[in-house]
Amino acid sequence: MNSPLPFGVSQFTTWPWSFERDVERYAAHGLCAIEVCAFKLNKNDYAPQLLAIPAAGLTVSSVQSQVHSLFPDSLAAQPTAPDDRVRHIKATIERVAPHVPEETPFVVITGAAPGGDTAAVYEKALTAFAELADFAAKRRMRIAFEPLNPVLFNSDTALWGLDQALELVDRVGHEALGLCVDTWNVFQTPALHEVIRACGSRIFVVQVSDWHRPRSGADRISLGDGEIDNAAIVRTIRQTGYSGPYVLEIFSGESLPDSIWRSDLDDVLEKNLSTFASVWEKSGR
Repeated sequence: MNSPLPFGVSQFTTWPWSFERDVERYAAHGLCAIEVCAFKLNKNDYAPQLLAIPAAGLTVSSVQSQVHSLFPDSLAAQPTAPDDRVRHIKATIERVAPHVPEETPFVVITGAAPGGDTAAVYEKALTAFAELADFAAKRRMRIAFEPLNPVLFNSDTALWGLDQALELVDRVGHEALGLCVDTWNVFQTPALHEVIRACGSRIFVVQVSDWHRPRSGADRISLGDGEIDNAAIVRTIRQTGYSGPYVLEIFSGESLPDSIWRSDLDDVLEKNLSTFASVWEKSGR
């Protein structure tokens, strides 16, 4: 039986598990949603795995293509040309769209700026995100741009801060382009709560985890174990009218002595579900 909490999990969180195990265990823990990560899909045929999601009582919160950035990032160094990377994202949308709910957001990021030229990346993003949004809309899908934390500058992003992301989305001005608000990535944004309110209906998906000073580019921790006031952030997001799931996305690294990915992942899911219940209750006050 699914939890009444609007809580889901990204398949990045349970990286070592197979797609099938993710679906089975998320459902067993009573979660409501799954963020699909395409690297776990069968390259020959997406349909059987994607159809297993609603059969298990889960919904799809969002999708992460194997190539999900305009420029190379730490997850996908190839291809290098932005237009080729856009084609990869489009191909994922084309293959996934028939098997997920209408208006499912596909998460995109900028990738790192070649030679540090963030201005060129920004200008490319204006046209590429408009192109992707139009492509997605024609398939009744959406694009969610995710600004990353500045610790990921030079490896994964050329733009950080929710305020900068909102400005870019506003400049593109396409109804199928919105925002992925990840608390680990945006909690240091100046005047964060004012910016969240300004985002309004452009918030397409929300991701949560917790922060301590990273020991690598992939060193997130479980809810309640760090410095982020997730309850306050969730409260403000709820005030915008956002009614979608809050997705646990924890990147870790197996080289870390206390790596989430080397721990009992069932315990991780249960702990975070329990902590999110407290976050949700506090956010409603």
